[in-house]
Amino acid sequence: MLRLDTPDDQRRMTLVCYNDTFGYGWKHVDLFTHDLDGNELNWVHWGVPEDGPDSADKATARIEPTLKRVSEWRHLVSPVGQDYWLAQVEWDNE
Repeated sequence: MLRLDTPDDQRRMTLVCYNDTFGYGWKHVDLFTHDLDGNELNWVHWGVPEDGPDSADKATARIEPTLKRVSEWRHLVSPVGQDYWLAQVEWDNE
């Protein structure tokens, strides 16, 4: 849920992309918005044609061209064995 009382400078945004480890066929990227305490404020996702960061970068550039990645992708593995990657992003206001 988006908390409208949280100013933009008190939010951080994270992109998450996945490897379809279990063959669900749902390839996507999630954009999460959190406040500085880590509380989720909102999220949205969009489909990608392939797994992984390269596909996520290409789809994000097409769908949200003013959303810029400001960190490297960090690879993680969930407790159930799913590969996923995290990156910090910001809106490019220029």
